[in-house]
Amino acid sequence: AKEPVLALDVNGEARAYPLQILMFHEIVNDTVGGRPVSVTYCPLCNSGIVFDRRIGDTTYDFGTSGMLYKSDLVMYDRQTHSLWSQMDGRAIVGDVAGARLAMLPANTLAYAEWKRLHPNGKVLSKDTGHGRRYGRNPYEGYDEPASHPFLFFGNVDRRLPPKERVAGVLIGDKARAYPFGLLATRKVVADALAGQPLVVFYRAGTLSALDHSLIAQGREIGATAVFSPLVDGKTLTFEPTDTGFRDTETKSLWSLLGRCYQGPLAGRALRPIIHVDAFWFAWAAFQPKTEIYEWTPPSR
Repeated sequence: AKEPVLALDVNGEARAYPLQILMFHEIVNDTVGGRPVSVTYCPLCNSGIVFDRRIGDTTYDFGTSGMLYKSDLVMYDRQTHSLWSQMDGRAIVGDVAGARLAMLPANTLAYAEWKRLHPNGKVLSKDTGHGRRYGRNPYEGYDEPASHPFLFFGNVDRRLPPKERVAGVLIGDKARAYPFGLLATRKVVADALAGQPLVVFYRAGTLSALDHSLIAQGREIGATAVFSPLVDGKTLTFEPTDTGFRDTETKSLWSLLGRCYQGPLAGRALRPIIHVDAFWFAWAAFQPKTEIYEWTPPSR
């Protein structure tokens, strides 16, 4: 129930893609809410990212190339056979080199939490036609924070352990990483990046897919989400509760996925800000100028 899924909601259609399937296949081409999407997961970077697979008039279908770039999944498209980097959705070799896919808001969280919030949502079936041992983790122990990444030959940014999990946010040319260790303590972080206010939510309970040989026995690492705190032009201030989050202005209750389920704002939703959950080494390799969020207690 606490196993991780990569979840998205497009035009009111909610879908979840279990990491126990994605870690073997890495890419799912799908259509959700009428939008063609590619749901991607790179186990080596621990990065689950969803893209709109349209650029201009072309809808691309993606496959796994078997190659790596900065230890990250390299995708290829079946239309031009160009190669694409998963962490930034950019074509790096081929006819469309330089093109970039638009990322869509997505969250990696515990299946039970997602199902509670989306009881009618659809889940990717394990009936894939492949004889894989879904539920087993072939990367046992890979997410030990201090361990060196596999086939990564660049300089590892030493500001954090290589495989510290971070929630990375990029707005314009400004990048900032929010370490899971800090988020697990704070539960809510209010911040601003490139002049844009944001709030980071953290909920305990989600298991690591890259720890134990059986994902269901992995350790808890939690889940994150990032939103604009603005509702009707007013900035809300949030605090954690046992079941989610509460805004101090209206005392309304909100879920990890940014939907208000009780109180004066019931039925409203916060606007998601796209973020990437990944290992620190990968985020820093693709965003070398990234800042790291550091919380300082307010002065008395």
